Amino acid sequence: MSGVGTRTQPGARWVAAFSLATAAVFIGWYGPLQILLAKQADLVDPASKEHVLALVAGVGAACSMVANPLWGALSDRSRRRIPWVVGGAVAGAGGLLVLASATSTGAMIGGWAVVQVALNAPFAALSAVIPDQVPAERRGTVGGWFGLAQTIGIMAGTGLALTGGTVVGGYTACAVAVVLGAIPFALVATDDVPERRSTRSPVTPDFRWAWVTRFLINLGNGLTLLYLLYYLKDEVGVADPESGVFLLTAIYAVALLTTVLTGGVLSDRVGKRRVFVCAAGVVMAGAAMLLAVWPTWPGAVTAAVVLGIGFGAYTSVDFALITEVLPAAADRGKDLGVINVANALPQVLAPVVAAPIVAGGGYPALYAVAAAVGLAGAVLVFRIKTVH
Repeated sequence: MSGVGTRTQPGARWVAAFSLATAAVFIGWYGPLQILLAKQADLVDPASKEHVLALVAGVGAACSMVANPLWGALSDRSRRRIPWVVGGAVAGAGGLLVLASATSTGAMIGGWAVVQVALNAPFAALSAVIPDQVPAERRGTVGGWFGLAQTIGIMAGTGLALTGGTVVGGYTACAVAVVLGAIPFALVATDDVPERRSTRSPVTPDFRWAWVTRFLINLGNGLTLLYLLYYLKDEVGVADPESGVFLLTAIYAVALLTTVLTGGVLSDRVGKRRVFVCAAGVVMAGAAMLLAVWPTWPGAVTAAVVLGIGFGAYTSVDFALITEVLPAAADRGKDLGVINVANALPQVLAPVVAAPIVAGGGYPALYAVAAAVGLAGAVLVFRIKTVH
């Protein structure tokens, strides 16, 4: 169904440049999401910082949800995907610089919306490049690099947000990294995109179940991460919660390294995807439960390790599974964009769901719900029938 079985796996330079471009996109997203937006919300309205952050993150995610399939469809109908990578990176960097000067909730919403819309152009194009150029039997491995790059981007974005010194400095550092990271891919990639004849893809039940599985697992993850800074500050009592978030991100990244590549490689070798996705989802749900029942710094560190192990395997194998249920090669960018709505929609819903749960039952209730939602997604992966 994916139509690339005869292609040759790209070389090391291509993988390295592709990974750097992917990491740059995630720097642009997660420097703000992990640190800068929360700090900025605290400066704009200290008394209602949780609601400001939830509103900004929710509107931005709604923009992302619309932008990703749109950019994917446009790149499907272009001869090359590289212009979408470079143009989106430049526009996203501009949005970060606009966001740096925001001094009100409305300005934060506008700036973050620009960033989300712009950076979805390179992300949609980079997602489609894998089924364009990588044989199906090697996509778990390249999907591992894709997931590793995302994690490096999250960690680097968090680090740049902190080392920038101020909110403005953090946004500026992230903006520079976004642009620089796109350049090597533009120089190295051949961008050999298969001919597109179809303009309409039939949606299969397996495609729908793949979407549902990703949505639920990402919703559980979104509920877990949204208020992490405030969880450390208000529930755990960490003296320096911003540095705590960075340290947890680094621990998570190291743990992820143990599974993000090996999970994809093993999945390729044994020819199975679903069991890896399910196991990873169960592990991630376990991390959320640790935060619910063990609200201490050691508990948070342990949860970061568990989450990294689970999310590493999930990221690489789930992406490979998704590429095998795409309806038609002609619409890969658009269809992957629809799948990526399952990443963005939880960011919209997480603030809506999380705020009343925290108000009514505190952070333990929030993380128990997150675990239950993620576990449901892990189990439902077995409703997919055409992928082993």
